[in-house]
Amino acid sequence: MEYTDVEEEADMSDWNLPLAFMKKRHSEKIEGSKALAQSWRMKDRMKTVSVALVLCLNVGVDPPDVVKTSPCARLECWIDPLSMSPQKALETIGANLQKQYENWQPRARYKQSLDPTVDEVKKLCTSLRRNAKEERVLFHYNGHGVPRPTVNGEIWVFNKNYTQYIPLSIYDLQTWMGSPSIFVYDCSNAGIIVKSFKQFALQREQELEVAAINPNHPLAQMPLPPSMKNCIQLAACDATELLPMNPDLPADLFTSCLTTPIKIALRWFCMQKSAKLVPGVTLDLIEKIPGRLNDRRTPLGELNWIFTAITDTIAWNVLPRDLFQKLFRQDLLVASLFRNFLLAERIMRSYNCTPVSSPRLPPTYMHAMWQAWDLAVDICLSQLPTIIEEGTAFRHSPFFAEQLTAFQVWLTMGVENRNPPEQLPIVLQVLLSQVHRLRALDLLGRFLDLGPWAVSLALSVGIFPYVLKLLQSSARELRPLLVFIWAKILAVDSSCQADLVKDNGHKYFLSVLADPYMPAEHRTMAVFILAVIVNSYNTGQEACLQGNLIAICLEQLNDPHPLLRQWVAICLGRIWQNFDSARWCGVRDSAHEKLYSLLSDPIPEVRCAAVFALGTFVGNSAERTDHSTTIDHNVAMMLAQLINDGSPVVRKELVVALSHLVVQYESNFCTVALQFMEEEKSYAVPSPANTTETGNLTPVRDSPAIPRLRSVNSYTNIRAATTARNLNKSLQNLNLNEEGGPVAFSPGNLSTSSSASSTLGSPDNDEYILSFETIDKMRRVSSYSSLNSLIGVSFNSVYTQIWRVLLHLAADPFPEVSDLAMKVLNSIAYKAAMNTRSPRMLDSGSLTQSAPASPTSKGTHIHQAGGSPPMPSASSSSLTNEVPKPPARDLPPARPPYTPTQGGQAPHSHQFTRTRKMFDKGPDQTAEDGDEPVGHRNFINAAVQTGLCDWSAKYFAQPVMKMPEEHDVESQVRKEREWRFLRNARVRRQSQRIVQKGVTRLDDQIFINRNPGVPSVVKFHPFNPCIAVADKDSICFWDWEKGDRLDYFYNGNPRYTRITAMEYLNGHDCSLLLTATDDGALRIWKNFADQRNPEMVTAWQGLSDMLPTTRGLARRVSIYLDRSKQGGAGMVVDWEQETGLLMTSGDVRVIRIWDTEREMKVQDIPTGADSCVTSLSCDPQRSLIVAGLGDGSVRVYDRRMAPNECRVMTYREHGAWVVKAHLQRETEGHIISVSVNGDVRFFEPRSPDSVNVLQTVKGLTALDIHPQANLFACQWEHLWGCVLIPVLLFPLQPHLAVGSNDYYMSIYSAEKRQR
Repeated sequence: MEYTDVEEEADMSDWNLPLAFMKKRHSEKIEGSKALAQSWRMKDRMKTVSVALVLCLNVGVDPPDVVKTSPCARLECWIDPLSMSPQKALETIGANLQKQYENWQPRARYKQSLDPTVDEVKKLCTSLRRNAKEERVLFHYNGHGVPRPTVNGEIWVFNKNYTQYIPLSIYDLQTWMGSPSIFVYDCSNAGIIVKSFKQFALQREQELEVAAINPNHPLAQMPLPPSMKNCIQLAACDATELLPMNPDLPADLFTSCLTTPIKIALRWFCMQKSAKLVPGVTLDLIEKIPGRLNDRRTPLGELNWIFTAITDTIAWNVLPRDLFQKLFRQDLLVASLFRNFLLAERIMRSYNCTPVSSPRLPPTYMHAMWQAWDLAVDICLSQLPTIIEEGTAFRHSPFFAEQLTAFQVWLTMGVENRNPPEQLPIVLQVLLSQVHRLRALDLLGRFLDLGPWAVSLALSVGIFPYVLKLLQSSARELRPLLVFIWAKILAVDSSCQADLVKDNGHKYFLSVLADPYMPAEHRTMAVFILAVIVNSYNTGQEACLQGNLIAICLEQLNDPHPLLRQWVAICLGRIWQNFDSARWCGVRDSAHEKLYSLLSDPIPEVRCAAVFALGTFVGNSAERTDHSTTIDHNVAMMLAQLINDGSPVVRKELVVALSHLVVQYESNFCTVALQFMEEEKSYAVPSPANTTETGNLTPVRDSPAIPRLRSVNSYTNIRAATTARNLNKSLQNLNLNEEGGPVAFSPGNLSTSSSASSTLGSPDNDEYILSFETIDKMRRVSSYSSLNSLIGVSFNSVYTQIWRVLLHLAADPFPEVSDLAMKVLNSIAYKAAMNTRSPRMLDSGSLTQSAPASPTSKGTHIHQAGGSPPMPSASSSSLTNEVPKPPARDLPPARPPYTPTQGGQAPHSHQFTRTRKMFDKGPDQTAEDGDEPVGHRNFINAAVQTGLCDWSAKYFAQPVMKMPEEHDVESQVRKEREWRFLRNARVRRQSQRIVQKGVTRLDDQIFINRNPGVPSVVKFHPFNPCIAVADKDSICFWDWEKGDRLDYFYNGNPRYTRITAMEYLNGHDCSLLLTATDDGALRIWKNFADQRNPEMVTAWQGLSDMLPTTRGLARRVSIYLDRSKQGGAGMVVDWEQETGLLMTSGDVRVIRIWDTEREMKVQDIPTGADSCVTSLSCDPQRSLIVAGLGDGSVRVYDRRMAPNECRVMTYREHGAWVVKAHLQRETEGHIISVSVNGDVRFFEPRSPDSVNVLQTVKGLTALDIHPQANLFACQWEHLWGCVLIPVLLFPLQPHLAVGSNDYYMSIYSAEKRQR
């Protein structure tokens, strides 16, 4: 029974354990989403500005080719032409037709042409086209009084005396009407016209092509015929069909459908058999429907509104998107005609007539939405008798509420991959109604939350003008919904910023952000919207600055909601990006000082945003003053404190922020760069003492797994071979003259090396001027050299320190950070080298020493061979720009082919401001500017950027309301976790059984294999049969049950460092591997040992000040001769999964505690000893940390106490180096410690002396203590002195792993394995 309890308890503890490094910033690439091409915005909105109404009725005379029935359809525009004189009838019908069109487009110019001649039509069309210019013209043709169109493409009009029918060619009509145009043909066989029209249009295209190819062709001299591509045609019936003659219908049924759709739809409804089910409704009653078409509160207006919604919906669901946009969104009149054309198709098909359109539409007459229309008409008409006779109130249709419910069902019930909801256009219409608006906005927000595809769909339906108009509403209840909807829209399509500013929409969001009663989530969305409005958009920046955005943001910088803090900072960073008045407004409000508090925010993304904001704050290119320079310096020094931040995203943003500063003060940084190059050069000559250890001086990142960084040496860009040996040779060539002393850096001897190529690499090449090795050397040299007194007091501090910070970041363990920093450093090194190689410098004869000489003794005044005059060092030469001419025989034999002029300096580095007091005057700029690579300043900015802001914006584009996958009980992620936790419980049960049985011996060898490198650290996975074996700089994974090698990859540490510790993080779930190297760097890997490529999740400098004495040659001497006399513990770590804390120490005087949740250092506990820490062990329950030290002491710290009081116990019973100190994780757990001398001591944390001592063999080199079983394993030294051999026990089951210096790795088990 007890096992099952333990299992369930263990399962729960697994579920409750926090996970480290599993946030989005660790699993995703930090970049914005790919921008979807937005096609919703109408590039060419159009208006139909002129309408030609051509009526050929010839009232009273029937055309010869149509035999009419008797009785026959007579009404034209709802008028019986025989009820009055022919002329009056014609004029009345014309006037009525114009009124019907004016309902849809009241602003157009209408011209009637009643029973016209060819000339009249020509005159009418050409004048309308002339006035319309590029806009659309409509040509409406009623041919009920003339013969049918001919196959040759002609329609008929009259002669002057009405004695003949005259043909009018469609080709001519096209020429007169031009394009864009829309044609409506209401006559029999109208489909013929559509066909002829297309043939003529094609003929025109061919004529245009001929004229374009052959200029002598007669067509080329004529005015070019207009292209007819943008013409739209609507025809009443097909080429072979006659119009319906049913006397109950109007004769111009097609025109009635297009211009009076509700009237004809109701009549047609009454003519159906089903109308008998609506008692009391007659054709006369329909005429009396109260209300106006454009008043949605009246019965007629509501029917019209429903009709619009339904036809729009049918079109959106049936038509291809681009055709829908063109016909239903581009032009108001065209959209109305096409909506009504769908009705015409439904009604006329019931009379065996098929209306034709060009472009063609798919058939829509059977669409299910027509049934919803029939129901709405039914409900409305059934109320009519009582409304008209008894005056009862009109009950509104439930249509919109029901459609919203259908939309809601789609949202809540559907699967993810399915067709879009067909009700979307209706939701749009409902936004017009105050009654349903709140619900519609809520559902619309939930739809947009499904992802960018949903936003694109909603925009293509035409939602944009509606939600833009709603920003003028003062209703408070709409605010959260509108802010949510706008955040979704702008996250997908940021081009809407201009529309918002134009309509003063930004004021709405400023008021939401400034409203303290708004929940933080809504203020976050508001500030995100504002951040999009001001992003690289000057009008937006100005509008928001006037709206007091900076003050509003600064008030919310310390809001408890982290996402709000993050976006407030990003918004500030964007408003003053390249916008000086906003920057000065920020200065007046001390914005930069208020942002400083966010640099230590617990959330890495917030720290990032603060760094971004401070970076753009100093990155302005306007005129400098003393005041602004002081501010820039203060900001730079504040930013420099983040150099060892635990999060690579923060450090990447830091490089970008500092790069703004570097661009701003380029000339100052060039000077510092030259000084550092000089300094590095003085150290570069290997002294005989350590020639054996050249690897320590010039680390090369090389390994099979990571592409080798080219070792292109410093400023002269020698393209030497990439091995350290060749590199050192080339350094010696460069730096040793005949007497063997180092030469000061000057343009004269830039090309003295035989292997140097005289071309200077521009930063756009992959080949860097400063290689990784050089930068790394500079970094290490600068820490021990006299650089602090560099170039005069006013100058030294900030620029030198920032250069150092960049050097440090260029050696960052996270590759993306170091790559960015390398770009910035090389950009300046390139600049500095360009400026220094100017011929003006070489030619100037006098030697001036106006600038302070370099403090480095090696490079100051060394005579060149042959007793040439003393040369100033780099700092002075670059400041005075006047360098003595070296003796002729020291110059290179031929002048290098590429020598940039002084004009090669970037123009903005000439205008020195008042802060640069050490210069007498700025260098003159000569005319030859040709050698400067174009846009060098932009080179840094373009190349150095992170996708942080765009990546953060993805949050708003992705579903916010959706349940995360890990919480969804049915998801695969959840099922995989359940499986892992069940496996953990099984392994725990097995191990408990073995431990209870007792372990007497561990000698059954269950695994032996040759490792690719000498094992230096081994680590069992707590639950998998997998063991990680590290050698100096790579990690190998073995499956010890099957004996297979699972993976082998390079850790990425420089060659003068080695891996000294490993830990599994999240071992109970998705395991990550942490590796620690003896330069203090921590790297975390995922996807290892599972057929995928291992990926670095994160990396940071866990300990920044590892003591330099423990590096280098000392390592080669066997550590075990007398370990107590030297450092060499490297870096040791201990991991607490329960708290997410990582303890780190080693060759330092502190124990540093990192919080992996915040990715920050939370505590430095001073060890109080002069020797290194060799072993760490902690207990989360008691907050205790036990450290074993190199001097033999074992120290206990309580991390809850102040740094100077937290050492609660020191045991000094061991006389030598402690190999292992272990704190048992139980309430009464003991401390077990073992030293090199083999004495194992047991301590009770509360008592000052050991409670038990065991003596094992002397010369112990490695040991591991089992966390559960009372068991430890040791390894001791053979007399012939072999290197460190790690041993490790499997944390749950008693297995022992032993690695030896002959590359072999063995594992022993307590139980015989079942073969």
